[in-house]
Amino acid sequence: MSARAIVLAAGKGTRMKSARPKVLHELCGRPMLWFVLEAVRAAGVSEIIVVTNNELDPHLADFQTPGGVPLQTVVQEPQLGTGHAVQVALEKLPAVNGPLLIAYGDMPLVPAETYRRVLNAIDSNVALALTTARMPLPSNFGRVVMRGPILERIIEARDCTPEELEIDEMNAGIYAYEERSLREVIGRLSNDNAQGEYYLTDTVELLIGSGKRVIPLLEPDYRVVLGINDRIELAAAAAQMNRRLCEAHMREGVTIVDPATTYLEPELTIAPDVVIEPNTRIGGRSKIGPRSVIGPNTQIIASTIGADVRVRDSVITESIVGDRSSVGPFAHLRNGAELKTSVHIGNYVEVKNATLESEVKASHLTYLGDASVGRATNVGAGTITCNFDGKKKNRTEIGENVFIGSHSAIVAPVKIGDGALTGAGSVVIRDVAQGERVAGNPAKPIQKKAPA
Repeated sequence: MSARAIVLAAGKGTRMKSARPKVLHELCGRPMLWFVLEAVRAAGVSEIIVVTNNELDPHLADFQTPGGVPLQTVVQEPQLGTGHAVQVALEKLPAVNGPLLIAYGDMPLVPAETYRRVLNAIDSNVALALTTARMPLPSNFGRVVMRGPILERIIEARDCTPEELEIDEMNAGIYAYEERSLREVIGRLSNDNAQGEYYLTDTVELLIGSGKRVIPLLEPDYRVVLGINDRIELAAAAAQMNRRLCEAHMREGVTIVDPATTYLEPELTIAPDVVIEPNTRIGGRSKIGPRSVIGPNTQIIASTIGADVRVRDSVITESIVGDRSSVGPFAHLRNGAELKTSVHIGNYVEVKNATLESEVKASHLTYLGDASVGRATNVGAGTITCNFDGKKKNRTEIGENVFIGSHSAIVAPVKIGDGALTGAGSVVIRDVAQGERVAGNPAKPIQKKAPA
């Protein structure tokens, strides 16, 4: 039976002290809400509705959900507690029989397995399964009151007596209801409490009082059910999530020399036998081919790196690096740079929107922008493709087996034919024919000396 989910995300997040809605704050390159939706989807949920507020709701219109799960939203206004939030969502959802998961949008560390456990516990004899965890004291989590092995009720921390505050088993805020049973009691909630709110947790006592079975499921690691309320907790969650991502890749055969200084995002493809050196960031759904060595001090975003590639002390964004190529140190590839096989890009070289064919070398202090460079061409130190004329970008085309002398300025649009040569310090403003040798400012054909 397919499951549905309500994700509660209407909280203002005032402790974040931010104009950005809390659940859109990022860790490991994704909004915290993204991680919740990913785990909920992976648990088998096929329909999700997010309870939002007026500030958050417009941002979710184009929100990219993991796996393409359809996302509905409903605004909770005014905000009268978690029970009221669920009431608002249920009013928008047509009633069905089956399990209904309720999760919080500010709990990005909850794994899919935790959601799956509560969903799988729902059957004809169980009206509610909820996750509990033993937390360090003191804590603001609601306390789970048991009578022997039987769950009796949940008390919010603000409403606890001093004795109840000493209970260390607490409500984690993850619920799976048999939806029909939830609808039978949700309208009976009262706001007679310290906050004057409608608590979803009061459904526990209402269900038990109506003869329904409610079961707690203890989460062994309390850290995965911790929510995020401020920037300190966001940083702590990011570190834990990053460690989780690193460990997942290491289990698949990737060597990460120092996970504490390696920063990964979800949805990466990293082949076995890749080595990632310290102080390296990889994100944007990048792909890294087998046996490549990345880092140290490197950033790769939204790029594809081939097999047996060496990248160090460099930045690569939205680019492609072919097999057996080397990049760095201190190189920058961006905006559509493409290196074919066995290309060498050395220190202080920038490549932008340019294609370099196999065996091209640009070893030092060079800018290649809006260009194509043919196979086995050597680009000397200090070379610049002057691609901008003050109004528009222009393209440079360099053929195969060309030798570009040091400190050449190639003023686009211009073509340099196969086997040509530019002398050191040349300023090339006209096309250079195949096999021609030019030098000077402006560059002119080099005249052969007459025999003596």
